[in-house]
Amino acid sequence: MNEKLIRVGVLGVGRGRGFALGAGPHLGMQLVALCDTWEEKLRQVGKELNVTTYTDYQKFLAHDMDAVILANFFHEHAPFAIQALAAGKHVMSETAACFTLGEGVALIEAVEKSGKTYMFAENYPYMVFNQEMRRIYHTGKLGEVQYAEGEYIHPMSAEFYNSISCGYNHWRNWLPLIYYSTHALAPVMYVTDTWPTKVNGFIVPYDPEDKEHFQKTVRRSDLAWAIMLHMDNQSLVRLTGLSQRGHGNWYRFHCQKGLMENLRYGNPDMVRIHRESYDRKKGEPEEMICLPEFPEYHDRATQSGHGGGDFFMNLHFAQSIRTGKPPYFDVYRGVAMSIIGSLAYRSALNNSNTVEVPDFRKPAQRVKYKNDHWNPDPKRYKKGYPKSSILGDIKPPASGFAFAHKCWKKAGYHGE
Repeated sequence: MNEKLIRVGVLGVGRGRGFALGAGPHLGMQLVALCDTWEEKLRQVGKELNVTTYTDYQKFLAHDMDAVILANFFHEHAPFAIQALAAGKHVMSETAACFTLGEGVALIEAVEKSGKTYMFAENYPYMVFNQEMRRIYHTGKLGEVQYAEGEYIHPMSAEFYNSISCGYNHWRNWLPLIYYSTHALAPVMYVTDTWPTKVNGFIVPYDPEDKEHFQKTVRRSDLAWAIMLHMDNQSLVRLTGLSQRGHGNWYRFHCQKGLMENLRYGNPDMVRIHRESYDRKKGEPEEMICLPEFPEYHDRATQSGHGGGDFFMNLHFAQSIRTGKPPYFDVYRGVAMSIIGSLAYRSALNNSNTVEVPDFRKPAQRVKYKNDHWNPDPKRYKKGYPKSSILGDIKPPASGFAFAHKCWKKAGYHGE
């Protein structure tokens, strides 16, 4: 590749290490800097990748580079993105794009003002089966979606969970899990190009009898959630996650002329299409199951993380910077996906009543929400703000504190 390399810095050396490894010359990128406040881990990864390291974000932004990849804490992406845009950097931000609706408005307006590329780093749509279902859907053979489902089920052992949630106030220990919904939603929006307009949220509450998830951790949020969405084509979408037993990611699309889904049993990369007799021509099969390949860069993608998704995120970010064309997962889609969790939690706390989803592509709809910072972060709590659980304040059991501290120490964390 003869083009000048895009110089990239990564914020966050946990999840960010994967982005750092992926930002290589094969994509016309060059990793030049890392930033994190965990100095021991930062030094380790910086030495491994032989790049400059920073513990101060402002000094990091002053480094001679073109773009920043944000892999910091879930609830802190928007403020860091806004600072990077103001410093003249292109930005790719991990999920969520924003934590509050007000942050979503501010982020959109910062991107518009900057003229820089912003990409939302949502990797699940790029998995091979979701790319194939998008291709099939856009042939038109199945017609328009009428009902869809997205499931992101990701239980963890207490030991592993504690190892990535070091500290009592680590975001994973207090975040209402319904906020973590983009992995379920993004593939549905990607496959169908639909947009959410209304949301209803439902919560499976904290279960003190759950020995693995609650008796051995300091988590004080709820167990699981479900979301119902109305989309802009009048279809319905059901989403669900997160800590139920039975790990897996499944997406299903009931369309006007058939069903399409990735397999729940067997190889989940395989795609199934079912068509009724009255929807198919003579000689066409009722069932078709295929094992797709990526439409491009199959060998490279299969070697990257998250089912190939990480490769395509870096690829499309680099392409957008070079061409100046906004990526598919631009700031508008990123914010639209990210605010669903907050709106769904409002719904769940209000007897699961329907909440309208604002369309921030329209400046007039931003005005109402620009100062809306309702959120469950314990450090930002104000009267009228929500708690981490629909049950209110949860005090983890002594067994949870004891086992969590043991795991934190093993992971190299010695704080509270």
